[in-house]
Amino acid sequence: MTTSPRRFPTKYVIAGVAIVALAVIGYMALDSSSVEYTNVTRAEQLGKTVQIVGTWVKEKGSSYDAPSNTFRFTMKDDQGKIIPVELIGAKPNNFEIAISVVAKGRVENGVFKASAVLTKCPSKYEGQPAEAMPAT
Repeated sequence: MTTSPRRFPTKYVIAGVAIVALAVIGYMALDSSSVEYTNVTRAEQLGKTVQIVGTWVKEKGSSYDAPSNTFRFTMKDDQGKIIPVELIGAKPNNFEIAISVVAKGRVENGVFKASAVLTKCPSKYEGQPAEAMPAT
């Protein structure tokens, strides 16, 4: 008497394939949504969407062009490299008092084309002396 190889029920095979497919789709979605933090030099080399942390170069000013809805400024990254930035949209809130800027986008023809710009403003709690406690 010969025994035939044991077969898995079809529903288990289908469930296994579905789980693997969902895992692959999930990984691809997470991988494409992750955006690397980098500097200007690396952003120029990569040619893909990245985030750059830096500061606004106030001496170069900033401008907003209403007809094209474009905000322009110049930023300097942590390594001191300077790049012009263009954001389609209005100037971010508190831009003038920001202590740092995070621009998300990609470098095109020497200009950082930002899809978003976030500002970090000084905290009202930083650098404040402690209030004197009344004597009891």
